[in-house]
Amino acid sequence: MKSDLIIIGSGPGGYRAAEYAAHKGLTVTIIEEKYAGGTCLNCGCIPTKTLCRNAEILDSLKEADVYGIHFSDFSVNYSTIKERKDSVVEQLRSGVELLMKSPGISFVKGRAVFKNAKTVEVNGDDYSADNIIIATGSYAKMLPIEGINHPNVITSTELLDIEHVPQKLCIIGAGVIGMEMASVFNSFGAEVTVIEFLKECLPVLDSDIAKRLRQTIAKRGVNFIMQSGVKKILHPEDGKSIVVYERKGKEEQVEADIILVATGRGANVDNLGLENTGVEFTPRGIPVDDDMQTNVPGIYAIGDVNARCMLAHAATFQGIHVINHILNVQDDIRLDIMPSAIFTYPEAASVGLSEDQCKSQGISYICKKGYYRANGKALAMNETDGLIKLITADNGLIIGCHAYGAHAADIIQEVSALMCQNTTVHQLAEMVHIHPTLGEIVVDTAMTF
Repeated sequence: MKSDLIIIGSGPGGYRAAEYAAHKGLTVTIIEEKYAGGTCLNCGCIPTKTLCRNAEILDSLKEADVYGIHFSDFSVNYSTIKERKDSVVEQLRSGVELLMKSPGISFVKGRAVFKNAKTVEVNGDDYSADNIIIATGSYAKMLPIEGINHPNVITSTELLDIEHVPQKLCIIGAGVIGMEMASVFNSFGAEVTVIEFLKECLPVLDSDIAKRLRQTIAKRGVNFIMQSGVKKILHPEDGKSIVVYERKGKEEQVEADIILVATGRGANVDNLGLENTGVEFTPRGIPVDDDMQTNVPGIYAIGDVNARCMLAHAATFQGIHVINHILNVQDDIRLDIMPSAIFTYPEAASVGLSEDQCKSQGISYICKKGYYRANGKALAMNETDGLIKLITADNGLIIGCHAYGAHAADIIQEVSALMCQNTTVHQLAEMVHIHPTLGEIVVDTAMTF
């Protein structure tokens, strides 16, 4: 079968690119080995954020007395929580499957293997196109340590499908996945311990913001063991497991019912037949240029598989940019300005350069801070624990913003939009903001420059 475009993978990068390409008049064959929607929809962003919402409601109930609402008692039914999560995922997956039936799109289930640079084989059938997008995503990495191959040791995929709340949950890794799962299952009542090799959690964030967020989550009961390396995992016959780690030259241990390994993700490049195409790749991913094109003309890689930015929205806009490149259409998509969020409680988010990056790169900058505790809406919401750091160049151009606190992701999205338009902090200071809103923290901070 011949089409204008083949897309391998139907995650946010793949299915949105297929939709956009078809809208622009291209015929598209999109191939999916597992589930429509990819990792994000089925075992990543969406199910995690669904659980985050349950946790948020639960945390609000725990603080009901603050609002003059008194409960004698309430309980958590995790089966219902899981059913709701599964229902949300199924609804969205069905929506993607319906979208893939749009005119101009052929949706093929099966594993794609390259025969050459223009042809892939799926279930014994050949599909060819002049342009091919690889959007195969990533997988959860496992550490090469003793005792890791055991039913008690799982990845985020298995944790999202667990049938109960573990009494004791040990999380190895304090990145985005580790921190979100720590926050969620702490809210659900698990005793959570996080072991991290680095000095601080969430290296993607400004270290000041990351430290404050970790301290806030620690106050809620999560035990953080930083600058510690896991050596092995023991599994006594009592059903419990023991994580042995080294801290400051001494071996220590923590007991757990379930151990989540959240130490990063690897690109899905194996068994694709890439060696038949001449495409260069490594275990880290497929190198691409700024148009997401590989070293072989006509073959592109987007999303997690190119290891440029492992975010669903990055994959989406990379895919749209690829279609524009194929059609020779100029766009103004700023892939260099990529906002991100961590949906802990409270949540955190960032865009652009951090203060740490400015210092390490020798970039002259100005940084101002705005605090939630001084904001009327935050006080009314009982969400006074939060901070925004606004970073500008010497000429006032906004070059970064990092935050933690209620609705941090929404606040950072505003700053991201302004950065895409090369806005200065002085222009921001003159933009009227609704009162009372959390967004006022940003404009009030801008006024201090």
